[in-house]
Amino acid sequence: MLSIQPYKGARDFYPEDKRIQKYMFNVLRSVVEQYGYEEYDSPVLESLDLYKAKSGQEIVNEQTYNFVDRGGRSVAIRPEMTPSVSRMVAGRRQELAYPARWYSIPNLWRYERPQKGRLREHWQLNVDVFGIESEHAEVELIQIADSIFRTFGASPDQYAIKVNSRKFVDYLFHDFFKLNKESAHKVIKLVDRMHKLETIKFESSLREIIAESKLESVVADEIITILKVKNIEYLPLPVRAHESLISLESLMNHLKNIGITNCFFDISLMRGFDYYTDIVFEVFDTNPENKRSIMGGGRYDGLVGLFGVNPVATVGFGLGDVVLLDFLNTHGLLPKIEVETDVYLIVLGNNFTYASGVASDLRKQGVNVAVDSSGKKVGQLIKNALKKKIPYVIFIGDNEASNKKIVLRRLADNHETEEEVSSASKEILDNKQ
Repeated sequence: MLSIQPYKGARDFYPEDKRIQKYMFNVLRSVVEQYGYEEYDSPVLESLDLYKAKSGQEIVNEQTYNFVDRGGRSVAIRPEMTPSVSRMVAGRRQELAYPARWYSIPNLWRYERPQKGRLREHWQLNVDVFGIESEHAEVELIQIADSIFRTFGASPDQYAIKVNSRKFVDYLFHDFFKLNKESAHKVIKLVDRMHKLETIKFESSLREIIAESKLESVVADEIITILKVKNIEYLPLPVRAHESLISLESLMNHLKNIGITNCFFDISLMRGFDYYTDIVFEVFDTNPENKRSIMGGGRYDGLVGLFGVNPVATVGFGLGDVVLLDFLNTHGLLPKIEVETDVYLIVLGNNFTYASGVASDLRKQGVNVAVDSSGKKVGQLIKNALKKKIPYVIFIGDNEASNKKIVLRRLADNHETEEEVSSASKEILDNKQ
């Protein structure tokens, strides 16, 4: 027997689920378009080499759905959008007007263990700006992220914006702590997961890496100590003076000046992808029941250049629909979303022609009408309308057809009137607003 369940880690979207998704996407689109961003899309299949170049071995080796097509090409179902948009910008590198502001809401696939906030298939808002070299790009992207959460009704204490610099991280582990390239990469990957590990497990793993690097064990202690610093000004003086931190402080001051006060320095923020080159940021839910990252991004200036063109300064972020929905539900921010159909038109007897004309007139006036001419019992048809949560029912029988009128019933209180089509549409539309 065939299963009625969807593929593991994917979801069926029944109409009520799709309404929620549509509401979320409409909010996302409205906010980013206020900032001058234009929507784009790309194929769901990409060359596997695209992800091998910069996404990271974990994505390529463990999380991509990939196969060899009939032409012998290694392809992948897109696990993220950044390589695709970089390919597209590279394709028109000389034609685009910069800054180029683009966004998309594609569905993405990753083969990983489904859990709260993380599924194998999800949709993700991607927002990228190309051609701004200063931290003004990061300011704009973080401002957009903040606007999104405020538009959904969240207050600043319900989410925290954390920032760091991969340029600073590279300096810290390569130059300050003198780790070789391989060991520094291992430490960065470990720190990226540190909040998901028990402290003992994290520290023992760190000490193993330091031992493999043939560095003194005190280096591990120093790394553990510096990872506990919560404020840039408390970093050791030699570290504190690095140029990357000057840019980071400038970013935070800009954000504070435009009213974003829930932004904090987090030295442990790494972002897992290998293509980030400088400032990175994430938004975290502050509710203890859902204390996790909701969205993240950063600067990746070198990715467009991988396609054989001059690099383009780029900053972008991604916001997944699964974690966003969890956030909205956790904080009670999801509004009551009404069904799109305004009225259920029930045809009684042999009056389909007149009823169809009425439905057409209502639709021209902006009313969404579902016509039922099945001939079932009236009681059953009303139950159908109630199940669908449609607020109004219109009855058209012999009397209505001969009088050129309709019977309109409001299902919330069963108030019923006989009236003209024009007056019925006014009541329906007034109630809809």
